[in-house]
Amino acid sequence: MYDPTVARLTYRALLGRRRALILCVLPALLLAIALLLRLSGVADDSVATNLLGGFALATLVPLIGVIVGTGAIGPEIDDGSIVYLLSKPLKRSTIILTKLTVAVGVTFLFAALPVLLAGLIMVGGSQQIAVAFAIGTIVASVAYCALFLLLGTVSRNAVIIGLVYALVWEALFGNFVPGARTLSVQQWGLALVDRIVGSGVEVTSAVALPTAGILLAVVTVAGTWYAVERLKVLTLAGEE
Repeated sequence: MYDPTVARLTYRALLGRRRALILCVLPALLLAIALLLRLSGVADDSVATNLLGGFALATLVPLIGVIVGTGAIGPEIDDGSIVYLLSKPLKRSTIILTKLTVAVGVTFLFAALPVLLAGLIMVGGSQQIAVAFAIGTIVASVAYCALFLLLGTVSRNAVIIGLVYALVWEALFGNFVPGARTLSVQQWGLALVDRIVGSGVEVTSAVALPTAGILLAVVTVAGTWYAVERLKVLTLAGEE
């Protein structure tokens, strides 16, 4: 279910010079803010929780997910180079699962790791804040990658749609509209963070952990499955 050639091509597409520079902007900003807060002496558990929950998990993670998830397959479909992979004796599920694995790995590098470092810079190991938000980021990233990888197979405007979703639904509605918060990947990640952090830190989520776990699994599995089905349709269209 994992092909090294597909993985190498995907890594090359995601970590090209221009895309890598774009991916570095938000993590660098997060780390700069964390360092500034630490040096200014105002970084405490509450400040760290607000920054990691309000900026990192609400904005950085979905935006990185958009760039990585859609970039893992969208450009290949747009320029027709996906035909190279489709002409190989590879299962479509292998192509999608390999690309998903690579996307999650890149997202870990540019989202989860900076979140962990930012938390450690601000408060060290206090209340397990850094570790909790890093784990929440990883789990949310898997769902984001599956969702945006699927989006890359169904629309040529995947990046625009993904940005609207990330900036409007997750960052705006996901934070302030009660009904929408239940369907926010950010809130699902926060449910896990709430379970891991120490009792002295208040992290609120609109979704209970069991529900969040089920929704994360459903989005990841369903998104991956439908992306495979879309790739099969592309194959049939090419053969016709």
